[in-house]
Amino acid sequence: MYSINSYIHIYKHNKNSRVKIWFFICMLVFVIFLFLPWTQNVRATGTVTTLFQDQRPQQVNTIIGGRVMKWHIKEGDYVKAGDTLVQLTEVKTDYLDPNLLQRTQEQLAGKQLSVEYYKSKVGVTDQQIGAINSGLQLKLNQQLNKLNQLQLKVQADSAEAVAANNDFIIGTKQFNRQKAMYDSGLVSLTQLESRNQQFQNAVAKKIGAENKLANSKQDLTITRIEMSALQQENLEKVSKAQGEQFQSLTQIASGQADVAKLENQYASYTIRNGMYYVLASQSGQIVKAQKAGIGEFVKDGDMIAEIVPDKIQYAVEMFVQPFDLPLLATGQKVRFLFDGFPAIVFSGWPKASSGTFGGEIVAVESNVSVNGKFRVLVKEDATDKPWPKELKMGTGAQGITLLKDVAVWYELWRNINGFPPDYYMPGKNVKDYGSK
Repeated sequence: MYSINSYIHIYKHNKNSRVKIWFFICMLVFVIFLFLPWTQNVRATGTVTTLFQDQRPQQVNTIIGGRVMKWHIKEGDYVKAGDTLVQLTEVKTDYLDPNLLQRTQEQLAGKQLSVEYYKSKVGVTDQQIGAINSGLQLKLNQQLNKLNQLQLKVQADSAEAVAANNDFIIGTKQFNRQKAMYDSGLVSLTQLESRNQQFQNAVAKKIGAENKLANSKQDLTITRIEMSALQQENLEKVSKAQGEQFQSLTQIASGQADVAKLENQYASYTIRNGMYYVLASQSGQIVKAQKAGIGEFVKDGDMIAEIVPDKIQYAVEMFVQPFDLPLLATGQKVRFLFDGFPAIVFSGWPKASSGTFGGEIVAVESNVSVNGKFRVLVKEDATDKPWPKELKMGTGAQGITLLKDVAVWYELWRNINGFPPDYYMPGKNVKDYGSK
């Protein structure tokens, strides 16, 4: 009896089975599942960064070399823009003088005073040249008056010489006639001698008038030569004065160059004195302090520390395979899983996922990176929920770039055949599952 009951309970060959019903139900569910919409996507990994250079971690570098005198911060401190980070002291011998600025200013004042003196000398030289030219004009006027007088005298002496020459001609004729008459016995010897005396007087008067005219002409020539000599002498004096003036102008130009150089040095020294205090370039947290302790030396451009800004507009840089690059475009939507933030992800159904955050592609670099992939920058999607405030620079992120909506069966067929996702343009979500 017990064996018969056991047989009935174990084999149940006379009981109606529901396997077929469940099989057809599962098949129906599977067929329905195949026609459900599936969002194609491209997965990529990246890190949190920012689109703005001034919001990225900034190195604080020294502009001048020196020795660390005092630290005003420690690692992990939050500072504001302009806060003092470290104080340096001078180590170069050219700047060790505590009164360097004062001495440089005294040199500058002395050189400026020297330039003013040379400018005054140039002005005095101008007055000297004016006085030389005025003196020349006076002397030339005197010589001109003398020249006019001599010209009048030459004219008078010339007229006197003409009159003496006429007397000589008349005396010569009278003497010749008197001698002819004496030879003919018409006049006495006494009369001939008297006429000869008159003739000799005419000759002497003629010679005297000619000599006087020659002397007057010579005086006129000498006066003209003296006028030329005065002009030449004046030219030499003016040239000498102008030479001294040009020399003074050269000294002025050289002095002005020295003044500019000293002003440059003074300004550089003043600015350098303000560089002994290294200030924070922006607000943020101090990390990666490079120098330890007091008394260490730093060189020009050495990194003192790094500041991570406290106000950052985050973005994500993803690296995608060249195979997937044509599928990405500016404005395309991306879903992110950030390290440290739990999420439940259904890659084909982004709306059913939980704990993911939205993003939008803003740039796709056209040059391959050193890792053989292409860099894509994604900003926060303003239409989606905001990204966590706890994000930090360098946090890992997994990006799911959303593409075209297709049927599940089409996605399975594509993956089985190894075909790439459909080419997709943002804003054109094509519903034709079979189209390429």
